[in-house]
Amino acid sequence: MSQILVMVATEPEIDNAQKVATLILEKKLAACISLKEISSTYFWEGKIVRSSEIEISIKSIPKNQNRLIEILKKELTNDLPEIIFKNYNSESQYFSWVNSSIN
Repeated sequence: MSQILVMVATEPEIDNAQKVATLILEKKLAACISLKEISSTYFWEGKIVRSSEIEISIKSIPKNQNRLIEILKKELTNDLPEIIFKNYNSESQYFSWVNSSIN
């Protein structure tokens, strides 16, 4: 089965989100990274907070998971960066493209 890793993180600053996306692509750890402006509402330090953020959606392969987490923890500016991920089954041609873009 062809497994794709999709990792999602958030960053408050668009410039830093773009920098992180470029860094990951230059290191060939992902085939595609989408950036999307979102509005978030969450608990932080006992209060409800509303903020604008950039959602970073990274398409990669499972073997790159730990390296991607390292980079995101280092480069994202939030005190506690959101880093969530899941492996998905992928259509074979898309998987081939992702895999060939990384390796």
